[in-house]
Amino acid sequence: MATTIDASVLDLKERVVSINRVSKTVKGGRIMKFSALVVVGDGNGIIGYGLGKAGEVPEAIRKGIEDAKKNLIKIPLKGTTIPHEVIGEFGAGRVLLKPAATGTGVIAGGAVRACLEIVGIKDIRTKALRSNNPCNVVRATVAGLASLRNAEMVAQTRGKSVKEILG
Repeated sequence: MATTIDASVLDLKERVVSINRVSKTVKGGRIMKFSALVVVGDGNGIIGYGLGKAGEVPEAIRKGIEDAKKNLIKIPLKGTTIPHEVIGEFGAGRVLLKPAATGTGVIAGGAVRACLEIVGIKDIRTKALRSNNPCNVVRATVAGLASLRNAEMVAQTRGKSVKEILG
């Protein structure tokens, strides 16, 4: 399973997935603020996401990056793709992630693509099922990536060697 990582020692790249203007109605009128959904990663199997809200866009993005660095996880990769097929779920968001042959590229929509490119996956096929809300899609993608296990992890759990697992 995925493990948490210390952000201070990594060279992280960040990508803004979506910026949303939100408003609160009070007695004097509407108060406008901005919400920014950001994913960060090192391009080598580490990913985190965060949500920042503020009165101005740059401040919301900065807060989102800080939040994303607080919950980084390491995922197992198999070359340029993932070890096996998985469906990630969060709320109404559901994302199907399938490994692909080298040279396929990243076949994914906006929010899923941002997550996969920032984590360093180069060949994968995906489909966002059900919800298209960027926040739920990102969370579902990260949940799916976090549930990935490679042969070494399975062998260790079962108390066998990798050779016995792979046949």
